[in-house]
Amino acid sequence: MWVFGYGSLIWQPDFPVAEAVTARLEGWHRSFCMRSIHHRGSEAEPGLVLALDAAPGAVCLGLAFRVAPGAEAETLAALRERELISSAYLEREVELALTDGRTVRALAYVIDPAHAQYCGGLPLEEQAQIIARAQGGRGPNRDYLWNTAAHLDALGLGDPDLDWLAARVRALVQL
Repeated sequence: MWVFGYGSLIWQPDFPVAEAVTARLEGWHRSFCMRSIHHRGSEAEPGLVLALDAAPGAVCLGLAFRVAPGAEAETLAALRERELISSAYLEREVELALTDGRTVRALAYVIDPAHAQYCGGLPLEEQAQIIARAQGGRGPNRDYLWNTAAHLDALGLGDPDLDWLAARVRALVQL
């Protein structure tokens, strides 16, 4: 069983990993297009979390995780509890091109553009303003952004929008 990590799964998979390989997903891009009312925001003040948003010609780089043998059922249950908390994500099987030349089918969580929490297309400045102030059950929204941007950079997968947002949010909160 393979799982595609493009956001917090990169730095906090929370399941036993047998192998992690840099991967490429065609037709989707990483985007702060989902309002978070649980983990990184609240219903009163939603935050933003990353989701895979479909777009022709887009590419998302991330990590493909091979789940440790024997842990597939518990991993799937844990991922569903974590990712499907508000049904804004859809569970999909996607084809990933691994940097070592293999192609694998992997589980991925993509945004449902018909869901009320979908907010694709927000200007980066508006995203930064939201992320700077939101907080949820898993902590401040800014920590989610900073951890994801830092881990992507460390993997050599830097995302220019996330890098800009990380710097802008730091300026907004003066850290």
